Amino acid sequence: MRNSYVNNNIKVNEFDALIKITVEMSKYLYPYIREILKSKEDIKENSIIWSDFNKRFIELIKERFNVDSMRVKKLLNQTENGEIIIKYLLILSFCISNQGYQKLKNFLYDFLI
Repeated sequence: MRNSYVNNNIKVNEFDALIKITVEMSKYLYPYIREILKSKEDIKENSIIWSDFNKRFIELIKERFNVDSMRVKKLLNQTENGEIIIKYLLILSFCISNQGYQKLKNFLYDFLI
């Protein structure tokens, strides 16, 4: 899905390292993740937080991913992406536990298969 012209497979140790980095970053960003999820629950009071996050998410997708891919188009679709974004944020919020690394690794392996 990346906007890259090199089609290399990632090595297992690189994959594990990326998971570890993601888990550590989710621990660091947990208060922000909670605030975003909370703003989605109460959209009338906190719509600015959700809107800002959603806007930035879409900008990053357009910048870094292949926008011609059907998966990426689904992420960019404003009417469909809210549920996907919430799912990803919940997964990241679950990564802050002691078993966060294993939880994220299992989720990603299930996603890839």
